[in-house]
Amino acid sequence: MRKKVTVVGAGNVGATAAHWLAAAEFADVVLIDIIEGVPQGKGLDLLESMPIAKRDVDILGTNNYEDTANSDVVIITAGVPRKPGMSRDDLLNINYKIMSDVVGKVVKYSPNCILIIVSNPLDAMAQAAFKQSGFPRERVIGMAGVLDSARFRAFIAKELNVSVENVTAFVLGGHGDTMVPLPRYSTVAGIPLPELMSPETLAGLVQRTRDGGAEIVKLLKTGSAFFAPSAAAVEMTEAILKDKKKILPCAAYLDGEYGVKGLYVGVPCKLGAKGIEQIIEIKLQPEEQAALDRSAAAVKELVAVIGV
Repeated sequence: MRKKVTVVGAGNVGATAAHWLAAAEFADVVLIDIIEGVPQGKGLDLLESMPIAKRDVDILGTNNYEDTANSDVVIITAGVPRKPGMSRDDLLNINYKIMSDVVGKVVKYSPNCILIIVSNPLDAMAQAAFKQSGFPRERVIGMAGVLDSARFRAFIAKELNVSVENVTAFVLGGHGDTMVPLPRYSTVAGIPLPELMSPETLAGLVQRTRDGGAEIVKLLKTGSAFFAPSAAAVEMTEAILKDKKKILPCAAYLDGEYGVKGLYVGVPCKLGAKGIEQIIEIKLQPEEQAALDRSAAAVKELVAVIGV
């Protein structure tokens, strides 16, 4: 029996996630949205592309949560996207209400699923989903670090004119202006990044990574990034479905790790069939730990507003 993945939200991020999933033949896909006709139309269009892609997966677009029953993984992209001049935090109260509604319905029909949260502000929405679902922390994961690290890797590869396959990078902390890219743990073919470029160039790439989402919002004018965020969620889904034990930077509920307790913050996690199977603690230098603490404090402010 094929695995089943539900994608909540049939906008750009959700529909593109469904496309990545189906194109890779990872699972049957259910695309659900409250807008009548949109998930059905996009789902049908995607289904009709499968003979061309030579992929045997079933794709269903729906407005009915009963169709999502017994999903293995549920990717939640539902919510209002950012507009120019709007921060992720501006979305807080609007998307909190949406998240609470969605998670309740998902859990009713798929009580054993693993949740991957993509909606912004990411860390606060992951915390809201964790509290609303009643799931153990291993089964509620925020997609942030995979995206932020991918942006950092793309900029590094472009700057050094090397294959993206040669570049590894870690970005920790909250998904926003306080994220913590770690050049010391970032490498090109095993060579530490600080040995390959000047501190000034490196600082510029770090800042561009922090501004990665805003840069795209400014260019698009009427939307936000969707190719890279959806691809990041699908990489996490693959690690879970295939029990890969893959170490990826994810937003996880910390219970004392890195000196943070009771908050979702981006850290390296081992993803497998059970969700987060291990939180990897790496030794941070004092300035890196201080940056992570500032990031955690920013997340704490947000979760305090919505009371989760």
